[in-house]
Amino acid sequence: MSKVILEVNNLMTKYITRYKENVYAVNDVSFKLEEGRSVGIAGESGCGKSTLALSLMGYYFPPLHYTSGEIIIDGRKITDMKPDDVRKQVLGTEIAYIPQAAMNALNPTRKVIKFIEDVIRVHDPKATKKDIYDLAQQRFELLNLPKEALHKYSVELSGGMKQRTVIAVSTILSPKVLIADEPSSALDVTSQKMVIKMINDLMDLGIIKSMIFITHELPLLYNVTDDIMVMYAAQLVETGTADQMIFDPLHPYSKGLMGSILVPEDGTREAKITAIPGTPPNLKKPPEGCRFAERCKYASPQCKVLNVEVSHLDNNRKCRCLLSEKELREVYKDE
Repeated sequence: MSKVILEVNNLMTKYITRYKENVYAVNDVSFKLEEGRSVGIAGESGCGKSTLALSLMGYYFPPLHYTSGEIIIDGRKITDMKPDDVRKQVLGTEIAYIPQAAMNALNPTRKVIKFIEDVIRVHDPKATKKDIYDLAQQRFELLNLPKEALHKYSVELSGGMKQRTVIAVSTILSPKVLIADEPSSALDVTSQKMVIKMINDLMDLGIIKSMIFITHELPLLYNVTDDIMVMYAAQLVETGTADQMIFDPLHPYSKGLMGSILVPEDGTREAKITAIPGTPPNLKKPPEGCRFAERCKYASPQCKVLNVEVSHLDNNRKCRCLLSEKELREVYKDE
Protein backbone atom coordinates (compact mmCIF):
# COMPACT_ATOMS: atom_id res chain seq x y z
CA MET A 1 0.00 0.00 0.00
CA SER A 2 1.29 3.45 -0.96
CA LYS A 3 1.88 6.22 1.53
CA VAL A 4 -1.16 8.40 2.36
CA ILE A 5 -0.17 11.96 1.44
CA LEU A 6 -3.53 13.64 2.24
CA GLU A 7 -6.13 12.55 4.78
CA VAL A 8 -9.41 14.39 5.33
CA ASN A 9 -11.66 13.41 8.25
CA ASN A 10 -15.24 14.70 8.72
CA LEU A 11 -14.40 18.11 7.29
CA MET A 12 -17.07 20.80 7.63
CA THR A 13 -16.73 24.37 6.34
CA LYS A 14 -19.35 27.04 5.85
CA TYR A 15 -20.08 30.41 4.35
CA ILE A 16 -21.57 33.09 6.56
CA THR A 17 -23.81 35.42 4.58
CA ARG A 18 -24.26 39.11 5.30
CA TYR A 19 -27.53 38.15 7.01
CA LYS A 20 -25.54 35.85 9.38
CA GLU A 21 -26.93 32.71 7.75
CA ASN A 22 -24.75 29.58 7.77
CA VAL A 23 -24.33 27.78 4.44
CA TYR A 24 -22.51 24.48 4.98
CA ALA A 25 -20.95 23.99 1.55
CA VAL A 26 -18.70 21.13 2.75
CA ASN A 27 -20.45 18.73 5.11
CA ASP A 28 -18.86 15.66 6.70
CA VAL A 29 -16.33 15.00 3.92
CA SER A 30 -13.76 12.25 4.48
CA PHE A 31 -11.27 10.66 2.07
CA LYS A 32 -7.63 9.67 1.66
CA LEU A 33 -5.24 10.38 -1.20
CA GLU A 34 -2.20 8.18 -1.66
CA GLU A 35 1.13 9.42 -2.98
CA GLY A 36 1.41 8.96 -6.72
CA ARG A 37 -2.34 8.81 -7.32
CA SER A 38 -4.82 11.31 -8.69
CA VAL A 39 -8.46 11.67 -7.72
CA GLY A 40 -11.23 13.51 -9.56
CA ILE A 41 -14.19 15.31 -8.00
CA ALA A 42 -17.37 15.57 -10.07
CA GLY A 43 -20.85 16.96 -9.50
CA GLU A 44 -23.32 19.63 -10.53
CA SER A 45 -22.53 23.32 -10.26
CA GLY A 46 -23.04 24.49 -6.69
CA CYS A 47 -22.48 21.07 -5.11
CA GLY A 48 -19.39 22.24 -3.19
CA LYS A 49 -16.50 21.09 -5.40
CA SER A 50 -14.63 24.40 -5.50
CA THR A 51 -15.40 25.13 -1.84
CA LEU A 52 -13.90 21.77 -0.93
CA ALA A 53 -10.80 22.67 -2.93
CA LEU A 54 -10.43 25.98 -1.10
CA SER A 55 -11.12 24.31 2.25
CA LEU A 56 -8.34 21.75 1.70
CA MET A 57 -5.81 24.58 1.55
CA GLY A 58 -6.39 25.21 5.27
CA TYR A 59 -6.25 28.96 4.75
CA TYR A 60 -9.65 30.60 5.09
CA PHE A 61 -10.91 33.99 3.99
CA PRO A 62 -14.38 35.29 4.92
CA PRO A 63 -17.08 34.53 4.04
CA LEU A 64 -15.60 30.97 4.08
CA HIS A 65 -14.98 29.62 7.60
CA TYR A 66 -13.58 26.38 9.00
CA THR A 67 -16.04 24.60 11.33
CA SER A 68 -14.66 21.18 12.27
CA GLY A 69 -12.78 18.12 11.06
CA GLU A 70 -9.18 17.35 10.14
CA ILE A 71 -6.91 17.97 7.17
CA ILE A 72 -3.64 16.05 7.44
CA ILE A 73 -0.94 16.51 4.80
CA ASP A 74 2.02 14.14 4.97
CA GLY A 75 1.39 13.58 8.68
CA ARG A 76 0.94 17.26 9.54
CA LYS A 77 -2.49 18.36 10.80
CA ILE A 78 -2.85 21.76 9.16
CA THR A 79 -6.24 22.44 10.76
CA ASP A 80 -4.37 22.91 14.06
CA MET A 81 -1.97 25.48 12.61
CA LYS A 82 -2.18 29.27 12.74
CA PRO A 83 -3.16 30.93 9.44
CA ASP A 84 0.21 32.67 9.03
CA ASP A 85 2.04 29.37 9.60
CA VAL A 86 -0.16 27.68 7.00
CA ARG A 87 0.69 30.42 4.50
CA LYS A 88 4.45 30.17 5.11
CA GLN A 89 4.86 26.44 5.71
CA VAL A 90 2.09 24.69 3.79
CA LEU A 91 0.78 26.65 0.81
CA GLY A 92 2.90 26.12 -2.27
CA THR A 93 5.12 23.41 -0.82
CA GLU A 94 2.71 20.92 0.77
CA ILE A 95 -0.39 21.79 -1.24
CA ALA A 96 -0.97 24.13 -4.18
CA TYR A 97 -4.00 25.31 -6.10
CA ILE A 98 -4.77 26.07 -9.74
CA PRO A 99 -7.89 28.23 -9.43
CA GLN A 100 -11.03 28.11 -11.51
CA ALA A 101 -10.82 30.73 -14.29
CA ALA A 102 -7.05 30.60 -13.89
CA MET A 103 -6.54 32.79 -16.95
CA ASN A 104 -7.86 35.71 -14.92
CA ALA A 105 -5.80 34.90 -11.81
CA LEU A 106 -2.77 36.98 -12.78
CA ASN A 107 -2.57 40.67 -11.88
CA PRO A 108 -2.30 42.48 -15.25
CA THR A 109 -0.10 45.21 -13.73
CA ARG A 110 2.74 42.87 -12.67
CA LYS A 111 5.19 40.88 -14.73
CA VAL A 112 5.13 37.11 -14.40
CA ILE A 113 8.57 36.86 -12.77
CA LYS A 114 7.31 39.06 -9.91
CA PHE A 115 4.61 36.51 -9.06
CA ILE A 116 7.22 33.78 -8.91
CA GLU A 117 9.52 35.90 -6.74
CA ASP A 118 6.70 36.51 -4.26
CA VAL A 119 5.83 32.80 -4.01
CA ILE A 120 9.41 31.67 -3.49
CA ARG A 121 10.39 34.39 -1.02
CA VAL A 122 7.50 33.60 1.32
CA HIS A 123 9.21 30.25 1.90
CA ASP A 124 12.83 31.27 1.31
CA PRO A 125 13.47 34.96 2.05
CA LYS A 126 17.18 34.51 1.27
CA ALA A 127 16.64 33.28 -2.30
CA THR A 128 18.62 35.33 -4.80
CA LYS A 129 17.18 36.76 -8.00
CA LYS A 130 19.46 34.46 -10.00
CA ASP A 131 18.25 31.35 -8.14
CA ILE A 132 14.64 32.40 -8.65
CA TYR A 133 15.14 33.16 -12.33
CA ASP A 134 16.99 29.89 -12.99
CA LEU A 135 14.23 27.84 -11.36
CA ALA A 136 11.51 29.78 -13.17
CA GLN A 137 13.27 29.35 -16.50
CA GLN A 138 13.61 25.60 -15.98
CA ARG A 139 9.92 25.25 -15.13
CA PHE A 140 8.85 27.38 -18.11
CA GLU A 141 10.95 25.27 -20.48
CA LEU A 142 9.38 22.13 -19.05
CA LEU A 143 5.91 23.55 -19.77
CA ASN A 144 6.88 24.63 -23.30
CA LEU A 145 6.77 28.30 -22.40
CA PRO A 146 9.38 30.71 -23.80
CA LYS A 147 11.63 32.23 -21.15
CA GLU A 148 10.73 35.65 -22.53
CA ALA A 149 7.24 35.16 -21.07
CA LEU A 150 8.75 35.63 -17.60
CA HIS A 151 9.21 39.31 -18.37
CA LYS A 152 5.74 39.87 -19.84
CA TYR A 153 2.46 41.04 -18.34
CA SER A 154 -0.45 38.61 -18.40
CA VAL A 155 -2.30 40.71 -20.99
CA GLU A 156 0.55 40.02 -23.41
CA LEU A 157 0.00 36.25 -23.21
CA SER A 158 -2.48 34.10 -25.12
CA GLY A 159 -5.15 32.14 -23.25
CA GLY A 160 -3.19 28.90 -23.41
CA MET A 161 0.02 30.62 -22.29
CA LYS A 162 -1.79 32.24 -19.35
CA GLN A 163 -3.08 28.85 -18.24
CA ARG A 164 0.37 27.26 -18.46
CA THR A 165 1.88 30.23 -16.65
CA VAL A 166 -0.54 29.79 -13.74
CA ILE A 167 0.38 26.09 -13.64
CA ALA A 168 4.06 27.04 -13.56
CA VAL A 169 3.55 29.53 -10.72
CA SER A 170 1.37 27.08 -8.74
CA THR A 171 3.90 24.25 -9.00
CA ILE A 172 7.14 26.24 -8.74
CA LEU A 173 7.82 24.83 -5.24
CA SER A 174 7.02 21.21 -6.22
CA PRO A 175 3.95 20.70 -3.99
CA LYS A 176 3.08 17.28 -2.62
CA VAL A 177 -0.59 17.77 -3.55
CA LEU A 178 -1.85 19.83 -6.48
CA ILE A 179 -5.51 20.85 -6.67
CA ALA A 180 -6.60 21.69 -10.22
CA ASP A 181 -10.04 23.33 -10.27
CA GLU A 182 -11.41 22.94 -13.81
CA PRO A 183 -8.03 23.93 -15.32
CA SER A 184 -9.13 23.31 -18.90
CA SER A 185 -12.75 24.49 -18.95
CA ALA A 186 -12.15 27.80 -20.78
CA LEU A 187 -9.76 26.41 -23.41
CA ASP A 188 -10.21 24.98 -26.88
CA VAL A 189 -9.81 21.22 -27.31
CA THR A 190 -6.17 21.40 -28.44
CA SER A 191 -5.17 23.62 -25.51
CA GLN A 192 -7.13 21.40 -23.08
CA LYS A 193 -5.17 18.36 -24.22
CA MET A 194 -1.89 20.24 -23.84
CA VAL A 195 -2.68 21.48 -20.32
CA ILE A 196 -3.77 18.03 -19.11
CA LYS A 197 -0.65 16.43 -20.61
CA MET A 198 1.54 18.98 -18.83
CA ILE A 199 -0.07 18.30 -15.46
CA ASN A 200 0.37 14.56 -15.98
CA ASP A 201 4.00 15.13 -16.98
CA LEU A 202 4.59 17.02 -13.73
CA MET A 203 3.29 13.98 -11.84
CA ASP A 204 5.36 11.55 -13.89
CA LEU A 205 8.50 13.59 -13.18
CA GLY A 206 7.72 13.68 -9.45
CA ILE A 207 7.44 17.48 -9.36
CA ILE A 208 4.00 17.00 -7.85
CA LYS A 209 3.31 13.87 -5.82
CA SER A 210 -0.48 13.60 -6.06
CA MET A 211 -3.36 15.49 -7.64
CA ILE A 212 -7.00 16.41 -7.08
CA PHE A 213 -8.72 17.27 -10.37
CA ILE A 214 -12.10 19.00 -10.27
CA THR A 215 -14.50 19.13 -13.20
CA HIS A 216 -18.13 18.55 -14.14
CA GLU A 217 -17.03 16.46 -17.16
CA LEU A 218 -16.98 12.83 -16.00
CA PRO A 219 -15.48 11.42 -19.24
CA LEU A 220 -12.54 13.81 -18.83
CA LEU A 221 -11.85 12.43 -15.35
CA TYR A 222 -11.70 8.91 -16.77
CA ASN A 223 -8.71 9.94 -18.88
CA VAL A 224 -6.98 11.97 -16.18
CA THR A 225 -7.49 10.40 -12.74
CA ASP A 226 -7.14 7.04 -11.00
CA ASP A 227 -10.17 7.49 -8.73
CA ILE A 228 -13.35 9.57 -8.84
CA MET A 229 -15.44 11.06 -6.03
CA VAL A 230 -18.97 12.26 -6.79
CA MET A 231 -20.22 15.18 -4.73
CA TYR A 232 -23.82 16.24 -4.16
CA ALA A 233 -25.20 19.01 -1.93
CA ALA A 234 -21.91 19.44 0.00
CA GLN A 235 -21.41 15.70 0.64
CA LEU A 236 -19.48 12.92 -1.07
CA VAL A 237 -22.05 10.36 -2.19
CA GLU A 238 -19.82 7.82 -3.93
CA THR A 239 -16.12 7.07 -4.32
CA GLY A 240 -14.47 4.45 -6.49
CA THR A 241 -11.92 3.83 -9.21
CA ALA A 242 -12.38 5.62 -12.52
CA ASP A 243 -13.49 2.36 -14.15
CA GLN A 244 -16.08 1.71 -11.42
CA MET A 245 -17.52 5.21 -11.51
CA ILE A 246 -17.74 5.51 -15.30
CA PHE A 247 -18.85 2.00 -16.26
CA ASP A 248 -20.56 0.81 -13.08
CA PRO A 249 -21.88 3.78 -11.03
CA LEU A 250 -23.73 2.61 -7.95
CA HIS A 251 -25.32 5.61 -6.19
CA PRO A 252 -28.53 6.80 -7.93
CA TYR A 253 -27.04 10.28 -8.34
CA SER A 254 -23.82 8.95 -9.90
CA LYS A 255 -25.90 6.80 -12.23
CA GLY A 256 -28.00 9.82 -13.13
CA LEU A 257 -24.91 11.85 -13.95
CA MET A 258 -23.63 9.17 -16.29
CA GLY A 259 -27.07 8.82 -17.87
CA SER A 260 -27.09 12.54 -18.69
CA ILE A 261 -23.91 12.31 -20.78
CA LEU A 262 -24.03 11.80 -24.52
CA VAL A 263 -21.24 9.46 -25.63
CA PRO A 264 -20.22 10.21 -29.26
CA GLU A 265 -19.25 6.59 -29.90
CA ASP A 266 -22.90 5.57 -29.39
CA GLY A 267 -24.12 7.72 -32.26
CA THR A 268 -26.17 10.88 -31.79
CA ARG A 269 -29.39 9.49 -33.30
CA GLU A 270 -29.62 6.25 -31.36
CA ALA A 271 -28.15 7.45 -28.07
CA LYS A 272 -30.52 8.37 -25.27
CA ILE A 273 -29.77 10.75 -22.44
CA THR A 274 -31.83 11.15 -19.28
CA ALA A 275 -31.94 14.28 -17.17
CA ILE A 276 -32.03 14.16 -13.39
CA PRO A 277 -35.39 15.66 -12.34
CA GLY A 278 -35.61 18.56 -9.92
CA THR A 279 -32.87 20.76 -8.52
CA PRO A 280 -30.31 20.44 -5.69
CA PRO A 281 -31.50 21.47 -2.20
CA ASN A 282 -30.90 24.88 -0.67
CA LEU A 283 -27.83 24.48 1.56
CA LYS A 284 -29.10 27.17 3.91
CA LYS A 285 -31.76 24.67 4.99
CA PRO A 286 -30.74 21.21 3.76
CA PRO A 287 -33.35 18.46 4.05
CA GLU A 288 -33.29 15.75 6.67
CA GLY A 289 -32.24 12.28 5.60
CA CYS A 290 -30.70 11.71 2.18
CA ARG A 291 -30.13 14.98 0.39
CA PHE A 292 -30.85 13.36 -2.97
CA ALA A 293 -34.12 11.74 -1.86
CA GLU A 294 -36.43 14.37 -3.40
CA ARG A 295 -34.90 13.71 -6.84
CA CYS A 296 -34.38 9.95 -6.50
CA LYS A 297 -36.95 7.60 -8.05
CA TYR A 298 -35.81 4.79 -5.75
CA ALA A 299 -36.30 6.76 -2.52
CA SER A 300 -38.53 5.40 0.24
CA PRO A 301 -40.16 7.45 3.04
CA GLN A 302 -37.27 6.39 5.29
CA CYS A 303 -34.75 8.01 2.94
CA LYS A 304 -36.27 11.41 3.71
CA VAL A 305 -35.94 11.17 7.48
CA LEU A 306 -33.09 8.80 8.40
CA ASN A 307 -29.49 9.96 8.56
CA VAL A 308 -27.52 8.33 5.73
CA GLU A 309 -23.99 7.22 6.55
CA VAL A 310 -21.28 6.23 4.09
CA SER A 311 -21.11 2.47 3.48
CA HIS A 312 -17.67 0.92 2.87
CA LEU A 313 -17.97 -1.68 0.11
CA ASP A 314 -15.47 -4.10 -1.41
CA ASN A 315 -12.42 -2.81 -3.34
CA ASN A 316 -12.26 0.45 -1.35
CA ARG A 317 -15.55 1.65 -2.82
CA LYS A 318 -17.85 3.90 -0.77
CA CYS A 319 -21.50 4.82 -1.22
CA ARG A 320 -23.86 7.04 0.80
CA CYS A 321 -27.24 5.33 0.38
CA LEU A 322 -29.76 3.50 2.58
CA LEU A 323 -30.06 0.78 -0.08
CA SER A 324 -27.37 -1.89 -0.06
CA GLU A 325 -25.26 -2.63 -3.12
CA LYS A 326 -27.37 -5.74 -3.78
CA GLU A 327 -30.63 -3.78 -3.52
CA LEU A 328 -29.35 -1.07 -5.86
CA ARG A 329 -28.28 -3.59 -8.47
CA GLU A 330 -31.70 -5.26 -8.24
CA VAL A 331 -33.61 -2.06 -8.97
CA TYR A 332 -31.25 -1.15 -11.80
CA LYS A 333 -31.75 -4.60 -13.32
CA ASP A 334 -35.46 -3.91 -13.84
CA GLU A 335 -34.86 -0.84 -15.97
